[in-house]
Amino acid sequence: MNKILSKEKLAEDIYRFIVENKDVASAWKPGQFIILRVHEKGERIPLTIVNADANKGTIDIVFQVVGKTTLLLSELNEGDSILDVAGPLGKPSDIKRYGKCLIIAGGVGVAVAYPVLKELREKGNEIISIIGARDKSLLILTDEIKKLSKELILVTDNGSFGKKGFATDALSELLSKDNKFDYVYTVGPVIMMKKVSGITKEYNIETVASLNTIMIDGTGMCGGCRIIVNGEEKFACVHGPEFNAHKVNFNLLEQRINMFKEKECQALKYYEKRKSE
Repeated sequence: MNKILSKEKLAEDIYRFIVENKDVASAWKPGQFIILRVHEKGERIPLTIVNADANKGTIDIVFQVVGKTTLLLSELNEGDSILDVAGPLGKPSDIKRYGKCLIIAGGVGVAVAYPVLKELREKGNEIISIIGARDKSLLILTDEIKKLSKELILVTDNGSFGKKGFATDALSELLSKDNKFDYVYTVGPVIMMKKVSGITKEYNIETVASLNTIMIDGTGMCGGCRIIVNGEEKFACVHGPEFNAHKVNFNLLEQRINMFKEKECQALKYYEKRKSE
């Protein structure tokens, strides 16, 4: 159970694993995620499921090395096993025929957007996609998304590939040219989703954001993923992770995400120091 069948490096510090888990594979739907634990003393972290094959009993996960647990995960190889994988968790995406859809994703958020995009396309929607990253080396799944999109716009902060600037700049440019959209899906850094929400609200376009909050148990018990939506308290793990972006309190979300960054950095440095000794 949870045996790693394939390991692929997609970009700098970004990996894709194919993991054996028949239970999750048979039940997963786009928009849902897993909580995993690398070893018995490890922390629990949420990760995106990019694809699942119920016949083979496998799930595809994509993650970026940003802390101790994702570093530990990246050090596993084909044939190794992940101790715990719980899921699928969260509510599935609301996939239907909207019409003209825009997908706007930043960084490793592209992995979250891809299965949603794929399902939207299968429902007959026309899709334009915007992918943003800091640098060319961090762009992932571009070929897969290009095949499903009428148009793919690539943006890098430093101009190393595609347009120079931010994904939100490309969004503003599209809308300024009188492009009409029926639905926008966004996932990535909080600041990006916040700006996307502000822009699309002006144009009165239905916009959904997939929130990358801190999670521990994934069942609403710990309260770590508490957010405010439309003035009401919600838990991203059980009420989401997708919400009406125009109703999300992104300022509070950003504060909660940053709460443990110092301790996360300390844990990573301590682990790396012990490895080198």
